[in-house]
Amino acid sequence: MSEPAIYDPRTVESAAQSFWANTRAFEVREGGGKPKYYCLSMLPYPSGALHVGHVRNYTIGDVISRHKRMTGHNVLQPMGWDAFGLPAENAAIKNKTAPAKWTYANIEHMRTQLRSLGYAIDWSREFATCKPDYYAHEQRMFVRLLKKGVAYRKNSVVNWDPVDQTVLANEQVIDGRGWRTGALVEKREIPQWFLRITDYAQELLDDLDKLEGWPDSVKTMQRNWIGRSQGLEIHFAVDGETRPLTVFTTRPDTLMGVTFISIAGEHPLAQKAARTNPELAEFIAGLKQGGVSEAELETQEKRGMATGQWARHPVTGEDIPIYVANFVLMGYGTGAVMAVPAHDQRDWEFAKAYGLPVKPVIVDAATRDALEEMSSHLKEHDDPMAVALGGHAPVDVYEIDAAVAMVREYLRRIEEDGAHTERGWLINSGEFNGMDFDAAFEALAVKFELAGTGTRRVNFRLRDWGVSRQRYWGCPIPVVHCPGCGVVPVPEDQLPVVLPEDVADAFASGDVHSPIKSDPEWRRTTCPQCGGAAERETDTFDTFMESSWYYARYTSPGAADMVDERANYWLPVDQYIGGIEHAILHLMYFRFYHKLLRDAGLVHSDEPATRLLTQGMVIADTFFREQDNGGKEWINPADVELQRDDKGRVTGATLVADGQPVRVGGTEKMSKSKNNGVDPQLLVDRYGADTVRLFSMFAAPPDLSLEWSDAGVEGMARFLRRLWRDVHAHAAQPDHPAVDPAALDAPQKALRRQVHEAIAKVGDDYARRHAFNTAIAALMELMNAIGKFNDMSEQGRAVRHEAFEAIVLLLNPITPHISHALWQVLGHPETLLEDVPFPKPDAAALVRDAVTLAVQVNGKLRGTIEVGVDTPREAIEAAALAEPNVAAFVAGQVPKKVIVVPGKIVNIVV
Repeated sequence: MSEPAIYDPRTVESAAQSFWANTRAFEVREGGGKPKYYCLSMLPYPSGALHVGHVRNYTIGDVISRHKRMTGHNVLQPMGWDAFGLPAENAAIKNKTAPAKWTYANIEHMRTQLRSLGYAIDWSREFATCKPDYYAHEQRMFVRLLKKGVAYRKNSVVNWDPVDQTVLANEQVIDGRGWRTGALVEKREIPQWFLRITDYAQELLDDLDKLEGWPDSVKTMQRNWIGRSQGLEIHFAVDGETRPLTVFTTRPDTLMGVTFISIAGEHPLAQKAARTNPELAEFIAGLKQGGVSEAELETQEKRGMATGQWARHPVTGEDIPIYVANFVLMGYGTGAVMAVPAHDQRDWEFAKAYGLPVKPVIVDAATRDALEEMSSHLKEHDDPMAVALGGHAPVDVYEIDAAVAMVREYLRRIEEDGAHTERGWLINSGEFNGMDFDAAFEALAVKFELAGTGTRRVNFRLRDWGVSRQRYWGCPIPVVHCPGCGVVPVPEDQLPVVLPEDVADAFASGDVHSPIKSDPEWRRTTCPQCGGAAERETDTFDTFMESSWYYARYTSPGAADMVDERANYWLPVDQYIGGIEHAILHLMYFRFYHKLLRDAGLVHSDEPATRLLTQGMVIADTFFREQDNGGKEWINPADVELQRDDKGRVTGATLVADGQPVRVGGTEKMSKSKNNGVDPQLLVDRYGADTVRLFSMFAAPPDLSLEWSDAGVEGMARFLRRLWRDVHAHAAQPDHPAVDPAALDAPQKALRRQVHEAIAKVGDDYARRHAFNTAIAALMELMNAIGKFNDMSEQGRAVRHEAFEAIVLLLNPITPHISHALWQVLGHPETLLEDVPFPKPDAAALVRDAVTLAVQVNGKLRGTIEVGVDTPREAIEAAALAEPNVAAFVAGQVPKKVIVVPGKIVNIVV
């Protein structure tokens, strides 16, 4: 070959990418006789530029995809853009432009970046979720779900960000503030659109057991989020009310310890009481501050106010006060909670704050035993609890002093230290005394079911999915509001309801209000049902809607419906890749929406993806300077020069711009807030895409955090330069004969064996383990072995040629550009390496003629010997004793014992 042995990544990568584009190498079709393989990485939000996390995520998918194609699969790897959302709208406000213009410009830039990294993507299937030809299908599906009752509208108490002027999910409320704006979140009751994900709660829970290829950590998080619980729904009569107050509890065994009932501020009883109690009305109004997440409710100060209403205990008939409490929400359960301060910490804190009784009704095993001991002494004459509390005993109390003391200590702990929340045995519970949890549950359930005052029920922590948002840049919800007909879905033949994109004037002022809410012309329409004047819905869909079915649309580009029959060829996804931060919201909705598609007859599978890989974070050093106001000015690592001692340890850092010191912070996830991100495009421009890809796969296993290292990137660049140089030097030799296994001498056999051991290991690392870092390490070891192999004989050149061909093919999934070029250097015509079969190990080459044995003297390693695999024991012993270093330690002594472990070790005892 005439190419110089100087590696120029820009030229090499441009040539490979042009070849792939011109041959449409990665566009795929259904069928063809090969097994299908659908590899999908979570689609990116078009924020403007790729970050290193993107590069790692998409490189993992690309390695898997290219390897699968080389092993004979029909591989689909698509790409699209999660293009709606609040960030684009906020950027439009900041830049005084339209969100569409900002979004499309970002897509163009990021697509160029992805292409520069050489990913084997079928770009013919690309879409942006903000385009009408995508979201029209989403609107059609919503209309169908609305008609089936799966979609519905109701008033709901939500987290409201007053700055972004939109609803926030619970997970977006941090310490009572909006995750993006930092504004204090308010509770508001507004009409919201929902999907009945709770109808699928049990199936979502059960089907987790089918997902053997998903990480246990993700499945555990989803199980906890679904939160299945079994309990009793119990009715408390309320004075002056015809309808009872209903509560749900998983601990009916504590029922006799109820000393008050907590209700939400939005509960009808609270609202009724507030109408005649201005102080209570003011208190309820104040509850609107703060979020509605369970985490926040658990940690906030417990506050409440008596309503003046009383409920009757369903067993004892006692009057129980009803309080409005800030930790009860109308949207969770029934909006009412039976409060048992002795056995629920939240109730205990509230009771202590408001002087309410704490009545223990559950004891642990030790206290139960103490009470039984007291009972055996006191017989039927007295209540042992009364004795424990200081009552009269007809026998000498000294006989049961220890038991009394134990019971009193138990009661003291509950009264002074906090609730006893574990299950145990009932006391102070009349006919239920002595029962354990299961017995009490069953007895109470039967009692209430016979009386019609309660029933068994299964509840879920999971709540219906609120899919409406009050901002502009999202998919319009396809309904109209008619004064006469109410809410009416837009007929399917009138879809899509198109979001206007030419709204630059609305954003020029920096106003955060939605243009479609303030545009009467867009809102004005006619009712599809009666033909009268109506208005369009101005809420838009939560962007999780678009990302919940995008994977299916890739399978059916151009389909008239969401998907067509092609979906059932490709689905489910064989390998899904994305961050574990999506474990609950996206991945739960992803699974739910697939079941909606199934029930609509559009797909035939139950789950959207059979395997899930959650890649680790990319972390990097942080640097900062203290500011006068106590804050920190974060400095990008690229602008810092490190000082190191003679052992390479960092001793200080200075800012390159001024030479002055900066503080070295911790190693943290790359982020804008810490200014420790690395621009992958700068690395591609400097080192080439293959170097960036190689480092991102070598630095850590995919599921663990990757610590960024400039030195590591440079090391990968050196490795590729060496590979380029050595392959060219080999190719410059006159001929490259085929390997003749029968003609190989021992060194040649040894190198060939290492080649085929590497083939076996790398193939397993790619296919089964996804351990790309160890695959790369094995190839580096093989390169070192080739470098030490100076045999220029005919068979020496043949073995070296086989080794270089193997390395090029084995590296191809990770470094496809240089592999594309070097395959030609090795004498092959330009071709798509993904169509070249992935190497398979030659079993004969793996057979060893000789083995290396460690030799120990009195248990300490003193040397090694190489012997034939069939060498007799006596010859092995003789060879071990003759090894010079071993002989020196034996020093002429007659060994007491020589232990030979075949194929492993010789131990000489003297």
